[in-house]
Parts: sequence; C-alpha cells; structure tokens
Amino acid sequence: MSASVIDVLATERRLGTHNYEPIGVVLSRGEGVWVWDTEGNRYLDCLSAYSAVSQGHCHPKILAAMVEQAHRLTLTSRAFHNDQLAPFYEEIAALTGSHKVLPMNSGAEAVESAIKSVRKWGYQVKGVPDGQAEIVVCANNFHGRTLGIVGFSTDPETRKHFGPFAPGFKIIPFGDAAALAAAITPNTVAFLVEPIQGEVGVIIPPAGYFAKVRELCTTNNVMLVLDEIQTGLGRTGKLLAEQHEGIEADVTLLGKALSGGFYPVSAVLSNNEVLGTLRPGQHGSTFGGNPLACAVARAAMRVLVEEGMIENAARQGARFLEGLKDIRANTIREVRGRGLMLAVELHPEAGRARRYCEVLQAKGILAKDTHEHTIRIAPPLVITSDQVDWALEHFATTLTQDFS
Repeated sequence: MSASVIDVLATERRLGTHNYEPIGVVLSRGEGVWVWDTEGNRYLDCLSAYSAVSQGHCHPKILAAMVEQAHRLTLTSRAFHNDQLAPFYEEIAALTGSHKVLPMNSGAEAVESAIKSVRKWGYQVKGVPDGQAEIVVCANNFHGRTLGIVGFSTDPETRKHFGPFAPGFKIIPFGDAAALAAAITPNTVAFLVEPIQGEVGVIIPPAGYFAKVRELCTTNNVMLVLDEIQTGLGRTGKLLAEQHEGIEADVTLLGKALSGGFYPVSAVLSNNEVLGTLRPGQHGSTFGGNPLACAVARAAMRVLVEEGMIENAARQGARFLEGLKDIRANTIREVRGRGLMLAVELHPEAGRARRYCEVLQAKGILAKDTHEHTIRIAPPLVITSDQVDWALEHFATTLTQDFS
C-alpha cells in the first residue's frame, strides 16, 4: 500500500465508528462491472454494493437522469406534490403489478414501514385485539439494523447490549412450512421473510416451500411480506424472486437496485388493504418520494428492462454457478446460487473466507466474506460471459490454493 492509502485507512480508524470490517482497498472510480482504487488498480466488482449497483457502476442513463433532475428540483418534502412522484408510482406499479406504493429511503425503513402497516391492517381490518398482533419471521433473517429489526434477529452480535426489544415476533426455521403452520394463531398478521437469505450466505429454501407458504397465508388471512430488497429487480434472474415459484406476495419490499446505486430509494408495494389503512400524519418521511429519488428510480427501472439485464442475470448466473461447481477443491463445502446471487461455502478447516477474499483482491476481484466461512458473489447484472469466465479462472486458482 502507498503512504496515501495507509493515511486514509488510519484516518478512518481514528475518526470513524468501527462498525464495519472492509477489505483493505480504497476505491475512487467505477464503470460497469469495474472499479478502480486510488492507485489505479482495476477490480471486477463481485459484490455490487450488496446488490445495490445491479445496473453497473455509474450507468450513464441513470446518471443523466440524476443530473437533469438535480438541476431542476431535488426536495419538496411531502407537504407539496412534485412532478416525479406520480410517474414513479405508475411505472413501479406497472412493472411489479402492485396496487399501492409507499416510497421510503433505505431498505430498513421499508421493513419498518411494512411492520407498522401490517399491524395496523391487523387491528383495523382483521380484527386482532389491540396490542396483540404477531408477526412470524425466520431464524438467520437479515432485514436491517434498526432497533425494531434487530429485536427479532437471531444473530447474537446484532442484539447484544441493544435491548430491550419490542415484542410481537415469533421466530421459526427458514424453509420449514410445517413450522409456519404451527406458529400461526388468530393474532398473526404477517409472515415476513426473504425469498433467499442473503446475508447468512445465500440460503435457498426447498422447492415448493413458497407455494405452501402462500397457501398457508391465504388460508389463515395472514399477509405474506417478501423482503426482496436484495433479491428483487433482476438479481435472481427474474424481476422478483417470488416468480421462481409462481406466487405473489401481499406486500413486497424493494430497495438497493431501485436506484442503481445512485441514491437511497426504497418502496413498500402492496394491495389496497394493507397500505390503504394509513392516513395523513400516521407515517411519513421527509425524503421519501422526493423528486430526485423518483427520477433516479424511474431511470434505474427503465434500463433494467430495456437493456435486458434480468435475462442476462439468468444466463450469466447459470454460467457462473456451473463454473463454481466445476471447481475441484477440498476447501469447498457447498456452492449455492440463483441468478447472480451466489455463494461458496468453505469447510471450517479451510480457514476464514476473508483470507480467500484478500487473495482474490490481489488477483483483481472484489468479493466479500460473510459468516466466517462463506464468500458471497454478486456482480452487476451487466457482466458478460468473458468476464464470468475470467473470474472463474481466478476463483479456481484461489480456492485450490494451499495456505498451510
């Protein structure tokens, strides 16, 4: 590392809160699937800012929309109408088949908004006694880091010394429809779940699981809330991950790629019953639905469809997954993935996944470890076959490397 890079890292350690453990690279520029550090080294981005940069770094059409809108109007608050919000509503509803839209900023805000909304629906529509609404969630979930959300996490590190937590949540195993059936009571208002558990290492449920979940929720008048903040907008090779099992959620949460990585934008999408219970003064956000966010999101959705990124994610994801599975290495315990949401889980005796990520960095690939022994791989949806093949060569040499 150069002296300037060392100085940057030292300043971050001295002044920044130590709530992240980033790979030791200082990035300064990005284009498409590539990023460059301050020393001019180029890397293939295999994280996409946790899937937020699905459309590729600095996509020119999204950039142009952002710059044009920034020259016109950036923020009005929701005290007044703006000329970008209604078109955003129309376009996201047409794309996803939704009936109501609640615009927010971060993914965690979308989750919190959904929790409030389904509880209100439970009291006003389903008739649950006040203060007794229950929401079922899954073990090893990751829905954000707000106080409300970490209260129903099963990760000790996210909970320790942050309590007391809000009640009203039941935790069941992921991928177990029988456990959901047993957890539902007359007071259950929602089942909040990720189609694929990303943060814990791209855990995919058994085939048929979500079809059974949909049946259980419909039968028991329970809102199925799918957190598609990571899986949505093409990441798994379909617009929404729910489409892999041919179901529709009652409430869908989007974020991350909704802005192509340019701006914090999220949305709660639902039928009229759930979001229709909210009235003026009961929920809001100063920045939620601002004209700059809406213009950026409109462009981000448009290029996703017009440039065939969803179909490309399916093709290149299958190629990447097959290539990873073909790597013969004693270090690999399992390879998982759907579309361009992939993971390589290592045997514990192979050591921490982070050291493999550091070797990949030296080869020009940026990936990130999660839960000690898993490497997450999620490149932008614009990746090409040649780039996938180039990456696979380096994954193969890295995963077969002897660290003893």
